[in-house]
Amino acid sequence: MAETDQVLKVDVAGRVWIPRARREEVLDEFERSGMAAAKFAVFVGVKYPTFASWVQKRRRQRKGGEVAGRPAALQWVEAAVEVPGAGLRVELLGGARIEIADEAQAKLAAVLLRALAPEGPRC
Repeated sequence: MAETDQVLKVDVAGRVWIPRARREEVLDEFERSGMAAAKFAVFVGVKYPTFASWVQKRRRQRKGGEVAGRPAALQWVEAAVEVPGAGLRVELLGGARIEIADEAQAKLAAVLLRALAPEGPRC
């Protein structure tokens, strides 16, 4: 066997266990590749749901882990006033957008953002 060859463990259901070090190498390769996740999973011979879970776990670890079983997904990124008096637009990482034009909408937005925020100190 060559130095790069290794015996991989298989469970009773026939699933192959990939060592953590190899998973990290695959994820590093994926980040450098620029390929779509589904295509990359096929390229490296891993089922897409498995690969997607690896990517998701890595992203959670980089964002600071999970809080109370939920990913720490809320982050403040940028704020800008494009047109004075036009209101406020809040854009979240997943692509969701909130348009706030008056005080009543601001109160509703605050409730929504508190519900989305991980548990922690309140401002």
